[in-house]
Amino acid sequence: MPIPAAFNRLTRTYQNSTARMTRKQKLSAAGVAVAGASVLAFTVVPASAHAANPSNPVMGVAMAWNGSGHTGDGKHIQPSVADGLAVTGKQTGNNDLPKSQAAQKKADDAKAAADKAARDKAAKAAKDEAAKERKADKPAANRSEQRKPVAAAPSYANNLNGWINHALAIMHQHNIPGTYEGIHRNVMRESSGNPNAINDWDINAKNGIPSKGLLQVIQPTFDEYHVSGTANNLYDPVANIVAACNYAAHRYGSIDNVNSAY
Repeated sequence: MPIPAAFNRLTRTYQNSTARMTRKQKLSAAGVAVAGASVLAFTVVPASAHAANPSNPVMGVAMAWNGSGHTGDGKHIQPSVADGLAVTGKQTGNNDLPKSQAAQKKADDAKAAADKAARDKAAKAAKDEAAKERKADKPAANRSEQRKPVAAAPSYANNLNGWINHALAIMHQHNIPGTYEGIHRNVMRESSGNPNAINDWDINAKNGIPSKGLLQVIQPTFDEYHVSGTANNLYDPVANIVAACNYAAHRYGSIDNVNSAY
């Protein structure tokens, strides 16, 4: 079967071009030419006839490249990068990248753990120091409290002035109203300041319960309005004043409002 004229022209063009190329360029181009020529050849000529024609220059080139990197004459051919990718199917790249990322993550985790350990250690040291300071301050505070002078109980003169002032202090603690002036005025009218004064002529005396003390209080009234913290004795001047003022507060609002027998 005659070879088509178009194919002969392609062959001559290829031969002329390869004559001007270096050996390496020829071999690189051969791989590309083989694929294109093979497609054309198989289109025009049946596979059996094409393979049986040893004089075909294109098939000669294809046969020369046997896929192993060697020509038919035993000479080694260095494939191009494109050839290597086509043959092996491998891609270039940094295969060590995942390992590098893993190493970096491991280093970051180790640094984070070290930082946390340092922070925990510092926090524990600060906590221990604070506890030590509190422990040291506690005995000092106790010693300071022990050295703190105890306020002395106020002392009152054993006279009318002292009795009234002492009674006012107790009344203040129990929210019993009254003033120095109101107490003093009523004391002077009732007993002239005598804590042992007793009335043996009024109605109370006739009933067997005479009025006694600075503010002339009868025993039932004293017992009912007696204030804790004072003596349980009707003749005691302070107890007498406080009980009388407590009674006046309930009945008159305050001892200050009393201006006559009550």
